[in-house]
Amino acid sequence: ASRLVIVAGKGGVGKTTVSAALARAAAHHGLSSTIIEVEGKSGLASMYGEPPFAYDEVTLASADPEAGFGGVQARTLTPDDALLDYLETAGMNRISRRLVSSGALDMVATAVPGIRDILVLGKVRSIEQSRQADLLVLDGPAAGHAISFLQSASGLADAVRIGPIYSQARDVLAMLADPARCQVILVTIPEETPVNELVETAYQLEDRVGVSLGPVVVNGVYPELMGMGADPVDAAAAAGTSLRPGEAAELAAAAAFRSERMELQAEQIQRLNDALPLPQLRLPYLFDAELGPTQLDLLADALLEGIGLLAPPPTSDTVPA
Repeated sequence: ASRLVIVAGKGGVGKTTVSAALARAAAHHGLSSTIIEVEGKSGLASMYGEPPFAYDEVTLASADPEAGFGGVQARTLTPDDALLDYLETAGMNRISRRLVSSGALDMVATAVPGIRDILVLGKVRSIEQSRQADLLVLDGPAAGHAISFLQSASGLADAVRIGPIYSQARDVLAMLADPARCQVILVTIPEETPVNELVETAYQLEDRVGVSLGPVVVNGVYPELMGMGADPVDAAAAAGTSLRPGEAAELAAAAAFRSERMELQAEQIQRLNDALPLPQLRLPYLFDAELGPTQLDLLADALLEGIGLLAPPPTSDTVPA
């Protein structure tokens, strides 16, 4: 629905994993996608067995048109790289790297709050306008920084009324305000503190930034299990096996923990639903030590299933000409 999806959430809730799964889901529909890192510290590269990303795009998954699979690319954007790119585009190749290496950007950033963020967002807007990919997924900063990150354009537009900085801020604001171009997807896990922070962030983004909010992703949801209340000894007998001494007690304790966890997550999911009138996409908890393309495909399938339940598919009467 949007060419750019900005994924944000409290540290530790899995926003990078969700970013990767969104790109993978788009690829399953034959769409090309580019994941953009802005902090350069995520584990996305390791999911694909790649070294840390640089400014230039790298291919994480090649397109396969015959199989209907779109390619997945990734890159990192930093303020220094964005400034270099901007100056070189303006014909200032000779002095651009000297300016960055001299620390000029740090001086400007101190004098003009938000300049680092607007440099990155300006480059994101340029990529979005170029249509280099069908979908851009921005693995955004943690929720606290996400608000100031996205608010940088309006702050600079108010402070500077003319010149290239104003033009850059105005263009970024136009992108953020257009739901067809940009949406923010907030990520949480079904626990009290992350849910509280997500709700607060959602309302602040709407009030102070004016960006469109997409569905909320609830990550790490324990799936329902059959026979949770069964006696371990009886269950083993029904399965044609037996338990060694002590195993019945261990299994009963594990079942009690799982039951308590299920009650807690149900309570938090309902609380989120009551506090924030946004649809939810739920991703299962994966009991894997490391995530790779196989696990990302499982999460992508879960996303697509959840998206399919949000609204019926368009008909010929509702599709614009």
